[in-house]
Amino acid sequence: MKILLIRFSSIGDIVLTTPVARCLKQQLDAEVHFITKRAFAPVLEPNPHVDRVFSFEKKLSETLPALHRERYDWVLDLHHNLRSARVKWSLGRPARSFDKLNLEKWLLVHTGIDRLPDRHIVHRYMATAEHLGVRYDGQGLDYFIPESEEVDVRGFAPGLMPGAYVAFAIGANHATKRMPEEKIADVCRRIPSPVLLLGGKSEQAAGARIAATAGAHVHDLCGRLSLHQSASVLRQSARVATHDTGLMHMAAALRKPIVSLWGNTVPKFGMYPFYPDGMLADTTFEVTGLPCRPCSKIGYDRCPKGHFRCMNDLDTAAVAEALK
Repeated sequence: MKILLIRFSSIGDIVLTTPVARCLKQQLDAEVHFITKRAFAPVLEPNPHVDRVFSFEKKLSETLPALHRERYDWVLDLHHNLRSARVKWSLGRPARSFDKLNLEKWLLVHTGIDRLPDRHIVHRYMATAEHLGVRYDGQGLDYFIPESEEVDVRGFAPGLMPGAYVAFAIGANHATKRMPEEKIADVCRRIPSPVLLLGGKSEQAAGARIAATAGAHVHDLCGRLSLHQSASVLRQSARVATHDTGLMHMAAALRKPIVSLWGNTVPKFGMYPFYPDGMLADTTFEVTGLPCRPCSKIGYDRCPKGHFRCMNDLDTAAVAEALK
């Protein structure tokens, strides 16, 4: 059986689909292919449960002819938007799509009415393969780091050792998902062990400012590492602090204890850290009871209300204590 999985973006969402690929491979011995945007293909390329990764830069037409030649038995749409519908329509093969629960999310954001099921998105992704007799195996998420991308953390600071530092992923795509810089710096000041700041190029300036004010034990790696190298830093850490972002799901895939910091989004959306069955290693910090929260299922460049209480009211002392 040859199966195509569709998930175009982003890092965290793609990591959350990895149990589907693993279970298809192990339970059906299927040939599993995946189509995604080119920027996210490296997340999947080292995965032994994915036989082939198709990617495109801007237009689906870049890769549709190659997909046509594969003659898939099934297409499992884990993105479920107009662009993925185009892939399914073009290929003309049997297909199933996962339920995005857009109406339920809209109700929670705009009316406060909660009709969302108490079910992680991983189980909703898995439901697209249930008609094939595939069941979730309880083994959590997958993230595979190429050996060439493993880093020696001892080179980042004198005396720094694996397993003896906190990794703090300071980024997120939207500002309302991120703790303000001064609060991140305050958390870091309160942690006695070394802290390594992780983020992409867009976090470089913030990382430099936080490291400059938080103490000599805080080391800024933002913009200096590849995605896999950042994963290597996560893997070697003692604990991980992170917002609701892709590195949170990478850390869960690497079975790390996580302190997750929630702003405008809520764990109720079903995308909180996902571990193997029986493993509970997430400490969640969120400001409950705010009538304006969640204000979006994604996020904004600034707080729509102006007060940003969902992040400003988080207790930095409690966060730091959870990271010790």
